[in-house]
Amino acid sequence: MDPRDTPGYRLHRALSNLNSIDTERLEDDDREQIERARAILENASPLTRADRTTEGASTSGCGE
Repeated sequence: MDPRDTPGYRLHRALSNLNSIDTERLEDDDREQIERARAILENASPLTRADRTTEGASTSGCGE
């Protein structure tokens, strides 16, 4: 199975893509949306939250 087909990898890639956006050039509304999306993905991703390793499998909804 290709490891890129896992939900955790997809969350990590989406977060990585958001982090690569230069928000300084964006308008305030767009910057807020990106920050909100980052917060959601960081909260959902077991790859970025070490404290979710024990509870993350049951609460993430990713089936990991």
